[in-house]
Amino acid sequence: MATIFTRIAKGEIPSYKCAESDDFYAFLDISPLAPGHTLVIPKQVEDDYIFHLDEETYEGLWAFARKVALAVKAAVPCKRVGVAVLGMEVPHTHIHLVPLQTEGDLDFRKQKPVVPEDEMKRIAASILSEYEKL
Repeated sequence: MATIFTRIAKGEIPSYKCAESDDFYAFLDISPLAPGHTLVIPKQVEDDYIFHLDEETYEGLWAFARKVALAVKAAVPCKRVGVAVLGMEVPHTHIHLVPLQTEGDLDFRKQKPVVPEDEMKRIAASILSEYEKL
């Protein structure tokens, strides 16, 4: 059975798309640490541990994530874009890109902000626009 992330990448489940290539997909986290918190996934590989990925997919995922992070930084006011790879919530490799003002913004235990749907749509469109410029 396909993971929820595979179903999102296939368009079976709606998402706030931020970027897409033939092999990778980026979308806003619906439970973000900060507005603009983006998840980056491989489309075809559902393994839940990033270090199990074959070398080509692993390197491609990081190259795609770098480009998405540059788009997030351009679209969302922040000092940096933080990176986390936990992979414990959904059994599908994913990279978290989180707009940061401080190091504490990358604390997954803190209370998550509520970001209204119209704001999620605006942020996703802005990130996608910046991604397409790169």
